[in-house]
Amino acid sequence: MDIGVVLMLGSAGLTPPELGRAVEERGFDSLFCAEHTHIPVGSARADGRPTRRYADTFDPFVALSAAAAVTSRIKLGTGVCLVTERDPITLAKEVASLDRLSCGRFLFGVGAGWNRAEMADHGTDPRTRMALLADRIRAMREIWTADEAEYHGEYVDFGPLWSWPKPVRLIPA
Repeated sequence: MDIGVVLMLGSAGLTPPELGRAVEERGFDSLFCAEHTHIPVGSARADGRPTRRYADTFDPFVALSAAAAVTSRIKLGTGVCLVTERDPITLAKEVASLDRLSCGRFLFGVGAGWNRAEMADHGTDPRTRMALLADRIRAMREIWTADEAEYHGEYVDFGPLWSWPKPVRLIPA
């Protein structure tokens, strides 16, 4: 059985390189980082718990890149990346870059998000977030697998483009 660590890495506690080394030295299989781009002050969880602590999180691609630079064995992943709050062309580049720089150790965990106010600040309609997530994933797969990518979906639309690097492992369709 593989056992990993998932945390909301922020400004308190170990830095991502320190944590990456500690996770690897202790024999864990992986390190996953959660994300929130920000937390709107008026937002609330359905269960009533406070949301402020979610505001202090490093960007997962920056944090995992720092951990990748000082580790060699552990897998590094997003747990989860809020795809509905990111541009798919830029995100495809970030994912492929981190996968290449970590020699194929990146695991891309995705989600649509729960914080409706946070989504709204990114122009995402919470009612259509699952369809948006699926469309952005399809668009990113096109970028990762085609030398000359082009995508025309319900929410994502771009003409022919070039984008490298490509992920180390082939992305299943």
